[in-house]
Amino acid sequence: MAEDRIDITVQPEYWPERSTPDVSQWAFTYTVRITNQGTRPATLRSRYWRITDANGRVEEMRGDGVVGKQPHLQPGESFEYQSWAMLRTPFGSMRGAYFMERTDGSRFEAPIAEFALTLPNALN
Repeated sequence: MAEDRIDITVQPEYWPERSTPDVSQWAFTYTVRITNQGTRPATLRSRYWRITDANGRVEEMRGDGVVGKQPHLQPGESFEYQSWAMLRTPFGSMRGAYFMERTDGSRFEAPIAEFALTLPNALN
């Protein structure tokens, strides 16, 4: 529904300072921008992430809000935050969903499209 349109953009980046490749740990930060493009206010209540490394190993994460917050977004408002993930391979991917709540208490899902976690120039 157009009234429940939540746009989500993600900018991932390799985090060399937290990575230790000699023990198979590659860290990635990602900045997420959540924008309420709908016609009604919505609150982000919980999240789901599916992280897959290059070996096909999957880790699923669920939790309340994001970075300790449950942002309430009026139509046209945005919320941005940064978080991070650790992989056992130098590349992988993430996808997921935010579970939103309308002011009347009903809920809807805002999917997060899959995005790549890669070392700079690793896939060129």
